[in-house]
Amino acid sequence: MPAPNEITPQQLSRLIGTPECPILIDVCTNEDFNQDPRLIPSARRYPFDKITDLVPELLGKKVIIICHKGLKLSQGAAALLRHHNIDCEFAQGGIVAWRKANLPMVPTAKVPMQPDGTTLWVTRHRPKIDRIACPWLIRRFVDPHAKFLFVAPSEVLNVAEKFNATPFDVEDCFWTHRKDQCTFDTMIAEFELDSAPLQNLATIVRGADTDRHDLAPEAAGLMAVSLGLSRMYRDDLVQLEAGMGIYDAFFRWARDATDESHNWPASSTKR
Repeated sequence: MPAPNEITPQQLSRLIGTPECPILIDVCTNEDFNQDPRLIPSARRYPFDKITDLVPELLGKKVIIICHKGLKLSQGAAALLRHHNIDCEFAQGGIVAWRKANLPMVPTAKVPMQPDGTTLWVTRHRPKIDRIACPWLIRRFVDPHAKFLFVAPSEVLNVAEKFNATPFDVEDCFWTHRKDQCTFDTMIAEFELDSAPLQNLATIVRGADTDRHDLAPEAAGLMAVSLGLSRMYRDDLVQLEAGMGIYDAFFRWARDATDESHNWPASSTKR
């Protein structure tokens, strides 16, 4: 009989990529982690025997603890956090069950972590499409606490060097367009986030970002919304926050609603 405070890989996979996703904490031992240094999307590592150090940060939030097999480490850590009045579950079967279900995992070697355990990115100011889509992808699937710097195009690489930030969506850097694909495609590939919904969304982003609206009928709509957002907000960070909701909606459509249509009248009666 399933425990009342466990979540299956399938249930967890439905939460990842959405604003409702809980905080995911991987407490695998170094020995287990080093055999396969990847994380469930949006998870971060933390020592199981220091889990209560996170109590002030986690109060009032929903948390899921992940270990190698979903046994003593995750169940014990989750029980400790619940003792501190934190809404906490553990991942059924842990990493082993997640891999068995062929669900995506992010290679930590590709994540440009700062000493504080978060990522810092820099790109051109006045974002339109790729420079909103990529931050959305990072915050929803890689690092929920990622920070983004928007600066003058001529200063992106200089800021990257001086502030130890990772440049993206500019020429002469790793995280940028490749051949006919855009930076969003690059991040999906490098972070190994290949899934049908994200590939569907990537096609729309690519069509909008490279002015190839023939790639997807939704591309023209995304471009129109993106240009509208850029006119509505002077502050790039405020625009990013507004854009997060746009991409949340596109992702849910790509995942759950591509077969649904809408017309008027809603129904008709034959005579």
